[in-house]
Amino acid sequence: MYSSRNRHDIIGNSSLNAATAFKRLGIALAALLVAGVALVWAMSLFISADAVREHARAEIRAATGLDPMFRGGSSVTLFPLGSVSFDDVSLGEGQETALTTERLTANLRFFPLLVGRIQIADVRLERPTITINVDQRGRSNWTKLFDSLMRSRAPTKRALTTISAIRVEDGSIVLSDKSQGLTEQFDHVQMALAWPAISKSFGATGHFDWRNETMDASVTIADFSAALAGDMTGIKLRIGGTPGKIAFDGSISSVPTLKATGTLAADSPSLRNALRWSGQKAPPGGGFERFALKADTNVVGGTLALSNVNIELDGNRAEGVLTFAFDGRRTLQGTLAADALDLRPYISALRFVSTDQRQWNDRHIALDGMSGFDVDLRLSAGSVLLSNAKLGRSAVAANLRGGQLVLTIGESLAFGGIIKGAITLANANNGMNVNSHLQFNDVELDSCLSQLFNLRRLEGKGNLTLAVDGSGESILAVTRTLNGSATLVGTDGALVGFNVEQLLRRLERRPLSGGSELHSGRTPYDRIAIGLKITDGKVTVQDVKIEGAAVRLALAGSASIPARDLDLTGTATLLSPATGNGFELPFVVQGSWDDPMVLPDAQILIRRSGAAAPLLNAVRGKLNRDTVRSALDRLTGQPGVAPAAPAAADAKPQE
Repeated sequence: MYSSRNRHDIIGNSSLNAATAFKRLGIALAALLVAGVALVWAMSLFISADAVREHARAEIRAATGLDPMFRGGSSVTLFPLGSVSFDDVSLGEGQETALTTERLTANLRFFPLLVGRIQIADVRLERPTITINVDQRGRSNWTKLFDSLMRSRAPTKRALTTISAIRVEDGSIVLSDKSQGLTEQFDHVQMALAWPAISKSFGATGHFDWRNETMDASVTIADFSAALAGDMTGIKLRIGGTPGKIAFDGSISSVPTLKATGTLAADSPSLRNALRWSGQKAPPGGGFERFALKADTNVVGGTLALSNVNIELDGNRAEGVLTFAFDGRRTLQGTLAADALDLRPYISALRFVSTDQRQWNDRHIALDGMSGFDVDLRLSAGSVLLSNAKLGRSAVAANLRGGQLVLTIGESLAFGGIIKGAITLANANNGMNVNSHLQFNDVELDSCLSQLFNLRRLEGKGNLTLAVDGSGESILAVTRTLNGSATLVGTDGALVGFNVEQLLRRLERRPLSGGSELHSGRTPYDRIAIGLKITDGKVTVQDVKIEGAAVRLALAGSASIPARDLDLTGTATLLSPATGNGFELPFVVQGSWDDPMVLPDAQILIRRSGAAAPLLNAVRGKLNRDTVRSALDRLTGQPGVAPAAPAAADAKPQE
């Protein structure tokens, strides 16, 4: 057995031998590197710069299928790293020119250069301008260039190129589509293209500036040659920035027409801002902020069909199918279903009244954001939340064509009943046209009228029909032009704020006792019927009858919608159980419809008062002074009170 000292000696000798071996290996590698550098330097003395330039031209032609035009000077560097640069380079000629660049630099592969072979590793384009022109027939200036590129990708020629990457630095892309009237420019383009020199795939990643926003982009094509030929191939696309993000995973082909299938996902923190950024007019009103979409996608030509749609907008989530058409006029069609819809963001900007709730809103309304596209959308929801009303299960169709929006309510369960009808909005004379035909069947009148029309004076169940139209640049202007009609028939309810029966019974006993009860209490009714005609904002009361077990009311007169005031006359009848007729009292209703004044006919009350009748006759000159004194005594309850002294102007001057 070895001693401990011997083992230590053996280990030390092994470590020394390993260190020596590594040192010798390092010296050998360094010598090899020096030899390689020396060889490259030596080869640079024998390789012709003209040969390098011609070989670079051939490589670019083989890689792209395009014949480059070199208008400027060139330079060749072979040591320590090989590269060749060309100034003022273009691809294509005349009207077919598709790309121009201030400088094209091709970097040469190091190891092939050691044996005298020239191979391009990658190409760098400095400040290039890529021009894409599409004519009225949809043909692009890149069509012939793509054909050349496809021929260069043939299997027999694929091995002729060694270019594996193309980099674009500070470039610009100019897009002009005459068929769509579209012109766009992308600046500060920084892109790296993984050129398919060996594999079939193609990839590009980078960023660019569009409409003052920096957008990141990446695309991967599974089979570049198949894509050039228009055959189906896999594709992954990502574009994202501050306005939003969009991603597509699927397959695509372009022959005989554009086709794509896959999964589409998109989201934006503000759809309204994204539309403005992209040059589109945002819809009028509010909302259209947070947006997200995911769907199965099928593109054929100018039609984009989305199935299994999951869409979110302003917190509203819905599922269904959507179809976009881009060939000609832009059109959106589809069917969506949602558990709940909150429409408050979209109608929040459309305030009907001012902040004090006493006047109509006079702010300008413009619907010009509805003229750039067409919509045919059907929407169903379990519940719908408006500004101050909540509807139950609802089915609504929205049709927008030529700037005219028609909202058709197929059926909406609301206020204990059903709502049906249609509302039409159209842009006209820098304002809007409004046309409404609505039916409220068997609804709770108190909740319906208070939540929709801010009227809180009527209870019961009933039917309401409303057919009006008007136009103007504001809500106030629309009210001045309203024409149409309205009817209401209700049963088993009450007038709120008026106890007409109690008032009539009191006035029947004491006509001059006052009417403090006019603004309190309730007046029950068995049936109410109202018929109104509207002409230029003025409402004519054609028929108003309120019938109850103890009281019957009838009204006539007019009301102003712009001024929000009333001028009505009526008769209240206290019914006698025996005859059905009884005490009648005419009255007037005047003032603001938010807080009207209801005043009984004073002359009728005076006539019915036995104590005050002599005063009325005295005014008419039928009674003498003693009779008037007697009447005053009965009214005041203070016998012997003399009439007031005559005014100073009528008194006889003292002597």
